[in-house]
Amino acid sequence: MRFPLGLGLLLLALASTTAHAADGTSPLQIVVSKDKQSLVVYDGASVVATSKVSSGKRGHDTPTGIFSILEKSRYHESNIYSNAPMPFMQRLTWSGIALHASNSVPSYPASHGCVRLPNAFAKTLFKMTERGWHVVISDRPIAPQPVSHGFLFQPSAPEQQLLSDVTLRPAMSQITSGTVEVAMSEPAPSPPAAPSARAEDTREPIRILITRRGTRELTLDVQAALNGLGYDAGVPDGALGSQSTAAIRAFELAEGREPKGRVTPALVDALFRKANLPSPANGQLLVRRAFTPLFEAPVTIAAPEIALGAHFYQFQDIDAATGKGSWFSLSLDNVLPKGMKSRLGITTDDDAFAYNAATRVLDRIQMTDDLREKVEDLLAPGSSLTVSDMGLGPETGRGTDFVTITHPDKG
Repeated sequence: MRFPLGLGLLLLALASTTAHAADGTSPLQIVVSKDKQSLVVYDGASVVATSKVSSGKRGHDTPTGIFSILEKSRYHESNIYSNAPMPFMQRLTWSGIALHASNSVPSYPASHGCVRLPNAFAKTLFKMTERGWHVVISDRPIAPQPVSHGFLFQPSAPEQQLLSDVTLRPAMSQITSGTVEVAMSEPAPSPPAAPSARAEDTREPIRILITRRGTRELTLDVQAALNGLGYDAGVPDGALGSQSTAAIRAFELAEGREPKGRVTPALVDALFRKANLPSPANGQLLVRRAFTPLFEAPVTIAAPEIALGAHFYQFQDIDAATGKGSWFSLSLDNVLPKGMKSRLGITTDDDAFAYNAATRVLDRIQMTDDLREKVEDLLAPGSSLTVSDMGLGPETGRGTDFVTITHPDKG
């Protein structure tokens, strides 16, 4: 079968990338530009393939932000638009945004919010991707860039690699004998370690979000402080229920304060001074793996009056000799609602166009050594970090990674 030159080159590139990415060490990134109505597939900073797209038309704008492929279906019918066919569907949100094939892909926005792809490209892209791989949708064209910064995580000291973890050369794998003896250096004997799930689980990449602490996180701190002082606020869950409200009132009465039962700056200040605790942190680091929350912990954001912006970093390409990997970054335009800026005390916007935007924001984030060690112990190829003011938006929930919408007033 003969293909036009352009399509033939595209299919060749895609086929080679599929083989390259199949080992799980080099996940691809998909970047959609609404201004250019284009999609580009990247391996690190290298372009693998491109395609035209058709995004959402006026009144049905495709949201911009950082997404993951949540679900894949070779043939899907829309449950919103009269069972409209959506072949080779790759879902980005549970509210109905997806990549999918279409017979109609004009070079202008025409969909009801999804990103339409030409049939041949959608089919080939579908074969390349895996659930959990990232899709970034931006207004303007952006491309991943190599980034180096002392804050960016690196794996813990690599363990001794056993031969069983190494792919055998074909000549060796064809030996019919039941055993193969090889010579290899052995580490000094060490006491047997207790069985751990780490060897099995941490091959899955993790998703890291660093964002502002919100009402939920502050309530968690308040509940823990109340419990520490002997006021039963229940199991800290970040929800200000009747038990937590009663505990706040009891504390206020004991301290000679008007019993309002609300989390206010004055209440937090009095409570933490009484508990001899430092003021609550203003940032939060959250970790998920395989669409499931693992843990969260406080971090400190310097110069909190300056917006963090929206920055995405992907980790890959671990060097076998050093055990270190490479990070690639993208900075997106980010529009914060006025009410959110006021609530968070933000007076200066982030400049996503600045040449050092992706590293400058990392200068402002501080965490404990214990927290860094905990994250790095889980780090695996394909792991990602998002830094954003937006927090846990409504698209982030059960069965998702961290979904960051950069223009929450649009769509």
